[in-house]
Amino acid sequence: MQFKEKTEQINYVYKGKIINVRKDNAILPNGSSAIREMVEHSGGSAVICEKDGKILLVKQFRYPYGEELWEIPAGKLNVGEDPAQTAIRELEEEGGIKAEKVVKLFDVYPTPAYTNEIIRIYRAEGLTETKMHLDEDEFLCAKWIEKDKIKKMISQGKIKDAKTLIALLSVL
Repeated sequence: MQFKEKTEQINYVYKGKIINVRKDNAILPNGSSAIREMVEHSGGSAVICEKDGKILLVKQFRYPYGEELWEIPAGKLNVGEDPAQTAIRELEEEGGIKAEKVVKLFDVYPTPAYTNEIIRIYRAEGLTETKMHLDEDEFLCAKWIEKDKIKKMISQGKIKDAKTLIALLSVL
């Protein structure tokens, strides 16, 4: 049996700076109709940066959850931007680290039920310390944390961000 659904009509409900929201009409594999709600997102890149047995994490307040989260440096793709360049840019902006290059590890689909967002996970290589270049509306701190402490933070539920957990578990 084929499981593919066919989009019959795309209906934009909201178009914003970061996301668009759709309420589409779709045809299911059995021929019946269904409504599919979807959040369009340009995607992003995240980067694991490791040095001397430590990994760079950033801590920032995340409005939807109302709390500060530990994450690997990450950011939204700009229109037409190469995802590897996004990873390099975000590492320097958020962590004050310039990477000579990044190596792609894998893609993550954070919430496949309702968004098309893809987060590309990279590993940074050839590190040079520079300075942070935070966006005007961005407030965070960057910290090098030992791998053993990160394992403890994960087991204690102190790291909750999905992309970060997946990326960390691939290198710990």
